[in-house]
Amino acid sequence: MKTLFSLLIGKESVNISELSSLLKVSLPTVNSMINKLTKQGHVNYEKYKPISLTEKGKKLAASIVRKHRLTEIFLVTKMGFQWDEVHEIAEQIEHINSQAFFERMDELLEYPSVDPHGSPIPDKEGNIVTKISRRLNECKKGEFVRLIELSNDSSDLLKFLNSKELILGVVIEIKSIEPFDQSMLVGYINHPSETLSQIVCERLFVEAFNP
Repeated sequence: MKTLFSLLIGKESVNISELSSLLKVSLPTVNSMINKLTKQGHVNYEKYKPISLTEKGKKLAASIVRKHRLTEIFLVTKMGFQWDEVHEIAEQIEHINSQAFFERMDELLEYPSVDPHGSPIPDKEGNIVTKISRRLNECKKGEFVRLIELSNDSSDLLKFLNSKELILGVVIEIKSIEPFDQSMLVGYINHPSETLSQIVCERLFVEAFNP
């Protein structure tokens, strides 16, 4: 449900292949999962047509996402965990059913708007505010941009970003783009020259920055 909710932010529907690719599971497996969610009243789906969440499904998915992202930011800001250490712990804590528990967590955090990876946190009503952004690989040579969100919070990506000292809020200068593989030569604080692959650039969301 969390994955489907994340895919649907900013759009009305997604297709089975998108979901299969993101979850890294086969199409028959995704079909089986979607059919189950449809029977439960969480998803609107007809064969060969896009998938969308019902109002019931949106509320449930937003609640799960909210609990997960609040937990992640709590673990980082209050307990000293690193951003690549919190996902699995949050996966367990998000199943706690006490609304008061997460409301207290939200209060202690002073009502954060994003998690440690820059992803927006839904409010108690399930509303979500997104920033205007684009993927780093969509930017052009000579642009300055600020890193604000990751499209993927996999441990491997986070550890790679740690090794490059690439953190949220850092301003990146795009120095050149390799025509052959679309890798980028970039510069940022304490790193005047770093090469990022297209795969990495596709996973970094940035906003315009005027130096």
